[in-house]
Amino acid sequence: MGELKLIGNFTSPFSRRVEWALKLKGIEYEYIGEDLTNKSPSLLKYNPVHKKIPVLLHNGKRIAESLVILEYIEETWKENPLLPEDPYEKAMARFWAKFIDEKCLPSGRTAFFSQGEEREKALESTREALKILDIELKGKKFFGGETIGFVDLVAGCIAYWLPIFDEIAEMNLLFEQRFPSFYAWRENFIKVAVIKENVPPQDQMLVIYGERRKKMLAVPTNK
Repeated sequence: MGELKLIGNFTSPFSRRVEWALKLKGIEYEYIGEDLTNKSPSLLKYNPVHKKIPVLLHNGKRIAESLVILEYIEETWKENPLLPEDPYEKAMARFWAKFIDEKCLPSGRTAFFSQGEEREKALESTREALKILDIELKGKKFFGGETIGFVDLVAGCIAYWLPIFDEIAEMNLLFEQRFPSFYAWRENFIKVAVIKENVPPQDQMLVIYGERRKKMLAVPTNK
């Protein structure tokens, strides 16, 4: 299928979800690591709109934004499908992926990088989102049933990174008693070989995100 490159960063959950998809489908690619503190001319060239990773380069064509990239991978390489065939089930998968990216992740990130009232509001929003996901996952091993798929890769940000946020910032979000179905899903997800073998070292993540949080909280606001 030609030349395939991925511009990413090993600390980024959005970059990792694309890597997981490529590896699940058995697609060979070249990985190009990007320094997010000193963005390269290549990144600015290939993603001039958002100037963010990940960016997929396929035969010279550029695709940005992780959800868009996942859809492109799914439509280009048909083996080991990530989305269901049924149109309704496919629409529901896209709905939950959008919910995770627009409702769950932003509130979790805000809770991690904020203090006081802003943090408490963000924590409550995150709990509400996790509760909704917990209900959706009741009786399921993965979001699509018995095998890992599109929504699981999107939610992988929560599965691996949220516990790191929890440990650094004492957010106390992932309790088995509070979200039993979601907790069980997370345990199933991180045991999948492709996932387990392709996550960044937790000790490094604790240091890196701990430093990022300190720097963010040290920046004065205009409030």
